[in-house]
Amino acid sequence: MARAKCARSIVMGDAPRGRSPLQRFVDSLSNVVESPVIWFREKIVVPNQKDYPWYHQKFRRVPTIDECYTDDPVCIQEAQLQFKRDKFVDNEVLSILRRRFEDCVLYESPDHKVKCQPLFDQYNEAAENWFIKYGDLGAYGTVEDAYMKQKHRMIWERRHGPVGTGMKGSGLSQGNE
Repeated sequence: MARAKCARSIVMGDAPRGRSPLQRFVDSLSNVVESPVIWFREKIVVPNQKDYPWYHQKFRRVPTIDECYTDDPVCIQEAQLQFKRDKFVDNEVLSILRRRFEDCVLYESPDHKVKCQPLFDQYNEAAENWFIKYGDLGAYGTVEDAYMKQKHRMIWERRHGPVGTGMKGSGLSQGNE
């Protein structure tokens, strides 16, 4: 690792001739103190350090809305902010998948129907999952709205099966006819 020189740090013998004797004396005193420290860091400390890969900072997940008490506004606000971050990430993932499919269609035409089908299926699945979570909430949907939507969907699926398969026949409507 090469040592970066700053304007004041001049290695002994590198001083230009036009400098005053006082400045050269101060620089030599500075080098007496600074040189062993730099040598120790470059030769001993840096080679013995483990080289850790650098990653983006990881934030722990905040509690979700179902883990918050109803009288805890701080927890609810944190859950709302986490919901907004998740929505932003999901929007970006969907945008990337859409862009990949569009690029595939552009480059693979006229065979794009066959070659881009896996990308199209992946995009459709992601769009369906996005709509299940965020669809019909509007631009100002909150985490509580999304939680209620999830709860109602789970109740529907327990009673009638997966959404989109139609309702099971209920005993009340059949017996009254």
